[in-house]
Amino acid sequence: MNRRRILAAAAPLAGVLLVGLTPHAALASGKKTEAEGDKKSGGTTYIAISTLTATVLKPDGRRGVLSIDLGLDIPDKALRERTTLVLPRLRAAFIQTVQIYAAGMPQGPPPSVDYLSRELQRQTDVTLGQKGAKLLMGSVLMN
Repeated sequence: MNRRRILAAAAPLAGVLLVGLTPHAALASGKKTEAEGDKKSGGTTYIAISTLTATVLKPDGRRGVLSIDLGLDIPDKALRERTTLVLPRLRAAFIQTVQIYAAGMPQGPPPSVDYLSRELQRQTDVTLGQKGAKLLMGSVLMN
């Protein structure tokens, strides 16, 4: 019983030590950390946008959720840096577009991916003030 208490008390401390040492170990081994090198998904020109959601009305009258995963591929470094600065504004424009679409969506048929991608691309170009960022949609789910 005494060992359990000691291990239970030491477990959070061990986690903190491991988390604190991980970046230093990566630097010592010569590996690039996530912040320095390639991102986990999409490479260096890809900017991931967190999932967009909106409430929809299902055919049976219950409420559902429309979820959209997307990101932006921006080869131009200057535009990519500008995009990271206006990302909150861009995300707000995306959410507004998805919520307006979901509010007027007819009950029954699946969401129109063509329409959503066209409108979200238009919002991207308008918010950034120029073309050059390509919208990439990962998935569109209705729950």
